[in-house]
Amino acid sequence: MPIKTPNWVKDAVFYQIFPDRFAKDDRQREGLWQSPQLEPWEVPPTLQGYKGGNLWGIIDKLDYLQDLGINAVYFTPIFQSACNHRYHTHDYYQVDPLLGGNVAFEAFLAAAHQKNIKVVLDGVFNHASRGFFFFNDILENGPHSPWLDWFKVKEWPVSAYDGSLPANYIGWYDNRALPEFNHDNPDAREYIMQIAEYWLKKGIDGWRLDVPYEIETPGFWQEFRTRVKAINPEAYIVGEIWEDSRQWLDGTQFDGVMNYLFTGPTIAFAGGDRVIMEYVEGPGYFPYPALSAKEYGAKIEELLGLYDWEIQQTQLNLLDSHDTARLSTVVGEEKTSIELSTLLLFTFPGAPSIYYGNEVGLPGGLDPDCRRVFPHEPDWNLDVLDYHKKLIALRHQYPALRTGSYDILYADESVYVFARIKAAEELIVAINISDRTQKVHFRVTPQLKTRPDRVVYGKAEISWQGTSNNLELNIPPRTGCIIS
Repeated sequence: MPIKTPNWVKDAVFYQIFPDRFAKDDRQREGLWQSPQLEPWEVPPTLQGYKGGNLWGIIDKLDYLQDLGINAVYFTPIFQSACNHRYHTHDYYQVDPLLGGNVAFEAFLAAAHQKNIKVVLDGVFNHASRGFFFFNDILENGPHSPWLDWFKVKEWPVSAYDGSLPANYIGWYDNRALPEFNHDNPDAREYIMQIAEYWLKKGIDGWRLDVPYEIETPGFWQEFRTRVKAINPEAYIVGEIWEDSRQWLDGTQFDGVMNYLFTGPTIAFAGGDRVIMEYVEGPGYFPYPALSAKEYGAKIEELLGLYDWEIQQTQLNLLDSHDTARLSTVVGEEKTSIELSTLLLFTFPGAPSIYYGNEVGLPGGLDPDCRRVFPHEPDWNLDVLDYHKKLIALRHQYPALRTGSYDILYADESVYVFARIKAAEELIVAINISDRTQKVHFRVTPQLKTRPDRVVYGKAEISWQGTSNNLELNIPPRTGCIIS
């Protein structure tokens, strides 16, 4: 059977929101429980402190997102939890009271859908937390708990908090705060399936799956897909997998993954030796060593060869996330590296995803610094915002930039040129990473039906030679352009 993915994702521009840090509404609301112990909004974030961002504040930002051109939001976890990032889930059926609870989420979902903005939630289904009811019962009742087989308890007594004693149960990455589900248990498995179904019935548009590669129970993700698609055939299922994902992208499991195989080479090409190693040696996406245009082209061809074209169009492409240092800081806030990377993001097959604040120049090192609050308007970099708006508008304007074929036309030391082609619509994208103006001359293969010669983004001089298919480009230093 041919692979089928959600059509709306092919036209999506995602915005990733870390809910504690994006926007805050301090007004009294039903279901919203704020605290006087919150960290001041403006001070640098800490590992355990809460800022108090909430869904009511995000509702107030929807006009901003719509004006930017966003038509899909991906939230990191929103369910009740005892940590600011909420990957330690207490209750999968309750939105965190600091965010405004279920009342606020229902209001957000309705407001977002009214503006034709899709909503994807983070599903943390590999592990829960010590405060999760079924595991907490084990802590209270020991071997008498009816929920023992929902988790991987090895010996007694279990020690959930005292690090001087063995935990005696399996926690994700040996973290006793994150007890792993036993996915071989049919009841635990069914519980997770019902969570996924519950929120889809409430109206969400998909799930981003946290560390799904950790769940090795045969048939688990196949069943997950079947049950999700039975409720909404257009629901998006995207996995957090940083490497070659062919095992999960066979059409029976996920529609895409967070495409770190695009992230690393793109930063290595656009940023080159400007990449600051202390920010990139830990996370496994490898935006180093510096790549030439030819080397970058080889990486991209390899990536585009990994998956079916239907899957390529629903990959979630990104330049950074809550798990990495922000691009701005990675490249030492060097503005051309950031713009060139962003240009490559918005002209690549798959759904581009902006990590909140990148569009206004928000910097940030490794966790927790990459999770800073969204800045006040006087602190925005308006030049960065301007080119984000232009690139998003162009992606919405030209179907070829969304679902057209991707053909590398030229790749030498510092100049990279490719075409996006959909029927009679043909665009050329050219990047010069050199500190000098570059003039290149080459025969365009495959031959284009049209001769794009109008620069709709950036700067370049274009010349087609007579009746031949030879193209000459004169590209200023460290710039890129889109030619229509």
